[in-house]
Amino acid sequence: MRLTVLGGCGAWPAAGQACSGYLVEEEGFRVFIDPGYATLPRLLELMGAADVDAVLVTHGHPDHCADLNPLLRARVLADEPAPPLPVHAPPGALEAVLALDKPRMLAAGLAHHDLVPGRPVELGPFRLDTFDLPHHVPNAGLRLTGAGGRVIAYTGDTGPSGELLALAKGADLLVAEATYPEHVPDEDAPYLSSARDAGRTSASAGAGRLLLTHLWPDTPPEPALAAAAASYGGELSVAAAGVTVDLP
Repeated sequence: MRLTVLGGCGAWPAAGQACSGYLVEEEGFRVFIDPGYATLPRLLELMGAADVDAVLVTHGHPDHCADLNPLLRARVLADEPAPPLPVHAPPGALEAVLALDKPRMLAAGLAHHDLVPGRPVELGPFRLDTFDLPHHVPNAGLRLTGAGGRVIAYTGDTGPSGELLALAKGADLLVAEATYPEHVPDEDAPYLSSARDAGRTSASAGAGRLLLTHLWPDTPPEPALAAAAASYGGELSVAAAGVTVDLP
């Protein structure tokens, strides 16, 4: 089971970077999670658009789903169009990005499925469990369990929630939003997290590794790493394009 970071910037892609985007692979099955701004070109450095087997979208903000549009275009407009792509997202999350083109243009390339917390989904060798986590818009925390029992948990963007411990419990890898190092401004405190929050969640849940993501663009990683390390003693890093994590 391998996770490859395609991008990890929050809000917009910094120069030479991309927003949230992750590729998870096992047994030849490829899941593209959160195709945010500028992630598709990085994905295409690794594989063709037709090689993606499923897409998961945590929520409808464009830094997490904007590149679904060019991904679908690349599949539908190819000389040999790819089969419909299963895309799983919270209800209503894809309305804006799918409206970028006339519905009939991309309809044949998309098999749209709603993510429902408490309703597991089988994706190739993976079991997907989703959790309702607080954000400015509906947000689905994702827990992917591979055929060998390894677990990758991903928060999307989230404020404080008791569901985070269930999402991350015993995960081999937790990918956690950490927009701010220490403290989230009051107006965003119900909807976003800090690296310090992520460290505490990882420690309490017994996560094996922690990958901090969604840092504010052009901010250095060191303050976030230090804030998370104050409570989490496991392996710790920041999501940057090209980072890979192998879970044997």
